[in-house]
Amino acid sequence: MKTIYKILASFVLVAMATGCGKNSPSFSTLPTGQSFKQSKSIFSNQLDILWVIDDSGSMSPYQTNLTNNFSSFINNFATKGYDFKISITDTQAYLADPTLNGYSASNSSLAKFKDGGSSHSGIFTILPTTPNLQNVFVNNATLGTNGSGDERAFSSMRTALSSNLNAGFLRQQSFLAVIILSDEDDFSGSGRASNGGNDHDYGAGTLDPVNNYVSYLDQLTATTGASRRYNVSAISIIDNACLQAHQAGGSIMGTRYAQLVSATNGVAGSICDASYASVLDKIQSQIAELSTQFFLNSTPQVNTIVVKVNGVTVANDATNGWTYNSGANSIIFHGSAIPPQNADINIDYVPTGLTGH
Repeated sequence: MKTIYKILASFVLVAMATGCGKNSPSFSTLPTGQSFKQSKSIFSNQLDILWVIDDSGSMSPYQTNLTNNFSSFINNFATKGYDFKISITDTQAYLADPTLNGYSASNSSLAKFKDGGSSHSGIFTILPTTPNLQNVFVNNATLGTNGSGDERAFSSMRTALSSNLNAGFLRQQSFLAVIILSDEDDFSGSGRASNGGNDHDYGAGTLDPVNNYVSYLDQLTATTGASRRYNVSAISIIDNACLQAHQAGGSIMGTRYAQLVSATNGVAGSICDASYASVLDKIQSQIAELSTQFFLNSTPQVNTIVVKVNGVTVANDATNGWTYNSGANSIIFHGSAIPPQNADINIDYVPTGLTGH
């Protein structure tokens, strides 16, 4: 008889939580191996989503493109019952960073999440229960074009996420998704002057290494490597054709965005796309996949894995099924196979090293 490991889980963000206390799973030794059961009441599929939107002088049409296509991003999360939070900051929130060269206390309020530009919704974090959710996002994301021309998306992200003005946004068990919209590259560097006089110049002062922000997000989420509980995506200038279309305005290729996106398994999209519907769908799909990993407690013999959702066997398929992530020792769901909230997930497998008899 083969020894089988069975995981019985509700649809959770971290299916293999460890430790003691009320959030700990219970284990029992059975003749056929180990049984794991995760209570539905402990965890939920939480997403904390931060948009970092450039509000400099050239950004009006790109903010409109985003808001016109927001449904391509949010519909799947709403349909499948995700427990999400959505907030917005701009690319000048870095001015509220007290470590900034030339910091002024009068800018401290710039760290607070945004509820719009010329019109204010009064709602700084959108929830699934927010009335007229999509209309609120449209209002909040329409920041206008009066922001600083010295765009520093990375340090603005860090400033907003670290600010007490936004306390409670990031939850302990959530998946953090950061999405940047900008037609300039990032020029974050606390040693650079805060007046924007040297913007758009890689040689002006010292730019923060991109890896500093990977390390910051690792520490913020207490995760790293293949098991990271976050990713960063960006819609920016990603090719020469788009760059040439913007050069009259002095725009710069989003090189640093590409580095952070690549390092965190995000999605890169072009700000020149006539419609952002496709890239927004790709971004939401990547977030959904990464946030629904089920971490196994032993390394499986991959050919023995059987996955069922609500009693129905799911195919091993990278498009609309599941795949095994050896780096994180986890099962990742894809496409239409991503389970809805409170689905029953069963993962059976034979651990490596057991031959059965």
